[in-house]
Amino acid sequence: MEPVDGRPDPGPQPDTAPGPGPQPDTAPGPGPQPDTAPGPEPRPRYRAYRRRWLVMLATCTLSCSNAMCWLTFAPVADQTARYFHISMAQVNWLSMVYLVVGVPFGFGTTWILDTLGLKTSLILSSWLNLFGCAVQFLSVAFFIPQDSWKFPLLMVGQTLGALAQPLVLFAPTKLAALWFPEQQRATANMISSMANPLGILFANILSPLLVKRPSAMPMLLGVYAVPAVIACLLVTAVIRDKVPPTPPSAGAANSTSEPFITGMKMLLKNKAYLILMMCFGGGVGIFTSFSALLQQIMCVRGYSNSFAGLCGGLFIIFGILGAFVVGLYVDRTKKFIETTKINFCLTAFASIAFALVSRMRDVPVGLAVVCSLFGLLGFSIYPVGMELGVECSYPVGEATSAGLIFVSGQLQGALFILLLPALAQPVTSDGSACQVGVGAALDWTIPTLVLAAICSLEACCFALWFHTDYRRVSAENYEEATALLDGATE
Repeated sequence: MEPVDGRPDPGPQPDTAPGPGPQPDTAPGPGPQPDTAPGPEPRPRYRAYRRRWLVMLATCTLSCSNAMCWLTFAPVADQTARYFHISMAQVNWLSMVYLVVGVPFGFGTTWILDTLGLKTSLILSSWLNLFGCAVQFLSVAFFIPQDSWKFPLLMVGQTLGALAQPLVLFAPTKLAALWFPEQQRATANMISSMANPLGILFANILSPLLVKRPSAMPMLLGVYAVPAVIACLLVTAVIRDKVPPTPPSAGAANSTSEPFITGMKMLLKNKAYLILMMCFGGGVGIFTSFSALLQQIMCVRGYSNSFAGLCGGLFIIFGILGAFVVGLYVDRTKKFIETTKINFCLTAFASIAFALVSRMRDVPVGLAVVCSLFGLLGFSIYPVGMELGVECSYPVGEATSAGLIFVSGQLQGALFILLLPALAQPVTSDGSACQVGVGAALDWTIPTLVLAAICSLEACCFALWFHTDYRRVSAENYEEATALLDGATE
């Protein structure tokens, strides 16, 4: 990216100078390109470094690994219950611990990211994630007593991974703002944000493939430990700087984020942000609970774990595709609000379709199509919503604005995972494909309808009441206009 801060010295004899002058041959000024002179004070150079892609790769690898560890057991919930001799409610806690831990620790994470920096946050996350996977693998070691130690050790490993999650999940907006130029920010946010769903995709595909019977559980945890090792080594080796030596944009150069406590107070007084936090956070919670409970919803209708994993995979694949297209679109048009509102409403229709189709047996094509549409429409607004949170809350720090949305999503996701199984009814007919450890298979008709109703309500509230200015874009446009004006009058 070309520097835009070079300003020529007008020389000692301004009375003979015809203007800013494209070729100040006698000027001893520092810049060889005077046509970009922005003002009376030297301004920082803007430069995007190639190694920003390595920083993104390390971040994506870590986020993907953490998501795999998070949903290791959800696609094979019945086999997990049989191996560890636990109930389905305890299996759900293996996923929900990420949400429960993420709520209080999320506030600390926003402070770490905005105060100590991206480097500290990602390195700490990578080591916590690695230790979590190591303890998980230890829980299935042959010398660990089956009933007294295995499940507690497994929960300890999941808790360590849960501590690592917000440290990397809150990072995409910060990464995009610090390392990428303005015209690449939404795309960068989209790529790094979609690494987490990619890990969910791998979990939905690999877990059913590797665990055909309960005895395969140690192999599964060994396989999932490999990406954690790679991510830890990559993050530790690649991320050497807290910030790039030269900022990539005016927004990064003039980053004057409010102090953490002040920023929190500003967010809680920002009506547009509060609406976004509740509605978009609810969308995050819906997708979290959907990913965690999909296998239990489908097996009761006779669908295998492999097919449930396939539907979960389609959900993620089409979501990543939609996010890629939408990310490129909003990078060019800056139509954050219009895009988010339209796709949120369409997502509500997809949730209603899933609630209806998931009640039926022997309609695998219909279920696969509905899951694909649900992901395509819902995940496409995920990175755009994060960028929108920054735009409506600027100059509050990116990690703080994104962090509160994630905390809201994790809290609502935990409530959904607790509420929905409580609404499910015991199966009264034959044909279930569930192989439960303790307890009976459940009919999820009422929970899926409730989930669709919640999604529809939040989409309507967001579409009707959310309005905001693009504060960061406006600030950058003002900065560029001031630079041009100063250059023209020099």
